[in-house]
Amino acid sequence: MTGRHLCRPCHNREKAKDLGKYICQRCHLVIDEQPLMFRNDAHHPDHFSCTHCGKELTAEARELKGELYCLPCHDKMGVPICGACRRPIEGRVVNALGKQWHVEHFVCAKCEKPFLGHRHYEKKGLAYCETHYNQLFGDVCYTCSHVIEGDVVSALNKAWCVHCFSCSTCNSRLTLKNKFVEFDMKPVCKRCYEKFPLELKKRLKKLSELAARRAQPKSAGLQPA
Repeated sequence: MTGRHLCRPCHNREKAKDLGKYICQRCHLVIDEQPLMFRNDAHHPDHFSCTHCGKELTAEARELKGELYCLPCHDKMGVPICGACRRPIEGRVVNALGKQWHVEHFVCAKCEKPFLGHRHYEKKGLAYCETHYNQLFGDVCYTCSHVIEGDVVSALNKAWCVHCFSCSTCNSRLTLKNKFVEFDMKPVCKRCYEKFPLELKKRLKKLSELAARRAQPKSAGLQPA
């Protein structure tokens, strides 16, 4: 402060700034301990009393509908507390992961974007959006790019929804009991394969034989003749 003449409030603001502390909006002195945040302003907690019991408040006080309550009185009122910010929830409540949340505070553990009513996926006590659940944990269908919730068809080193596993040419439904051949990394049924030009079938046969030598096939794929 050397070289400047400051009034007491300005001096306190400079001091608080240097110390990384708050200024009480009621007495305008530096708050040395944890402040009580009320209506977005910092205060010394002992400037307030509980609306219900009249006891002097601490920094653990809770605000509800514009009034302040000590923690015991607030808890007795049964007001849900957000699992993220630990503040009371006055509006819509999201119930998930065994906790309650403000709508805007229930977010993906990876990208931190609010779900806002959209579906989430849970894993080890955390919630994820569909995109990041897929990236981190899920079997993702090669066709529809959604998390596979039911049975998984494993074929051609890929995962598929049962209803998405079909011939890429005629779209007829396939199962692992059907004979099919890989073409352009997708399954082609026997009927469509037989319509391929002879040179293409020869090339597919060579590719199939090469793949068979490298690794044991995981699916009952059609061996081109």
